[in-house]
Amino acid sequence: MPAFTFTATASDGKSVTNTSEAVSISELRQRLSQQGYTVKEIKPAKEKGLKTNMAVPMPAFLERFQKVKLTELSIFCRQFSTMIDAGVSLVRCLDVLGEQNSSPKLKKIIIDLKLEVEAGNMLSKAMSKYPGTFSNLFIGLIRAGEVGGVLEESLQRLSTFLEKDVELRRKVKAALTYPVLVSVVALGIVMFLTIFIVPQFLKMFIDLGLKAEDFPAMTMSLKLFSDFMVYKFYYVAMIVAALWFACKLFGRTKVGHRFFDLVKLKIPVFGKLNHKVALARFSRTLATLLSSGVPILQALETVAGTVSNDVLSDAILDARARVREGDTISEPLYKSKMFPPMVIQMISIGQEAGSLDTMLSKIADFYDGEVDAAIASLTAAIEPLLIVFLGVTVGYIVIAMFLPLVGLIQGLSGGGGDEE
Repeated sequence: MPAFTFTATASDGKSVTNTSEAVSISELRQRLSQQGYTVKEIKPAKEKGLKTNMAVPMPAFLERFQKVKLTELSIFCRQFSTMIDAGVSLVRCLDVLGEQNSSPKLKKIIIDLKLEVEAGNMLSKAMSKYPGTFSNLFIGLIRAGEVGGVLEESLQRLSTFLEKDVELRRKVKAALTYPVLVSVVALGIVMFLTIFIVPQFLKMFIDLGLKAEDFPAMTMSLKLFSDFMVYKFYYVAMIVAALWFACKLFGRTKVGHRFFDLVKLKIPVFGKLNHKVALARFSRTLATLLSSGVPILQALETVAGTVSNDVLSDAILDARARVREGDTISEPLYKSKMFPPMVIQMISIGQEAGSLDTMLSKIADFYDGEVDAAIASLTAAIEPLLIVFLGVTVGYIVIAMFLPLVGLIQGLSGGGGDEE
């Protein structure tokens, strides 16, 4: 769409010079007149030398990998809501948010949203151009706010939802950081001992006259493992790379994606945590949509795309199909066996009382607490297991190295006794 530079007089008498996109000069002139401006001059914008508030464009290959963080979107929604509630016009809000935003990609998106709104498009329709930044939930709530005339409330709910989602992700990452870090350190210690230390000890034993076939069973097993890691480590790298590549290819298929999502829910220890996180997100998202006035069929379709698990998504879409036929939402969710009885009962009570969104918010708060408790117990259980694993592994290596030494000492003691 071509850009034009215009000079006009506002209703308060101030002269305004700015740049805007439009299909034609006449279309821009008509739009400015509807906004209360008296147009003096309109001419095509120059590509070079034009002063605008556009951010410096990033290289395309870098911008492709850059993502807008959830915290940045949350702050954007909170500030947007505050200005809308204060009576600031939509275009002016986007102009201010674009100027003060520190994220280059989000700044560019906001400026484009402003141009789209100036051209007469709906904000939700403009946001749909950026599916990588604005999810279906985001666009659905904005559309509901525009239709119901409560855009500031929708933005507030979005900000609250994003803040809680960020907090939930932070807790899960914090729970996984410690065991992953300890596991990496433990694996590094074991690899260092078997690759660098064990071969030196074995060489020393052979130099002292002990034959490899005379090594004790523990020492021999450690020697075989050490030789494999030193001389044939590329086999391990090839096997790991092949398995990783095969899993990636399998995961891209519909069957594979569903299989891995099912494993995430059933895997020991972490399965329950993943399930509780998914239930918390389902409840929070559906409650936010329903409280914003989104119809339940559209809300269920949106939620199915935001739970990030195909098994739960299929159960939600099946419930949506049953609701469209006049059934209640609780019955198909119960038959899927992916939702606990407590959740089913609270949803059923919420439907009967006409307060489903409130009941879903309570379910989300409950599972937020359950996630906190699960993370605390998981951390407490993993720590001693990792310490025991590291202790047993290092202990095995130490004992395997000392057994030949004990045999040498006994042989030397026996030989000394025979000479006497």
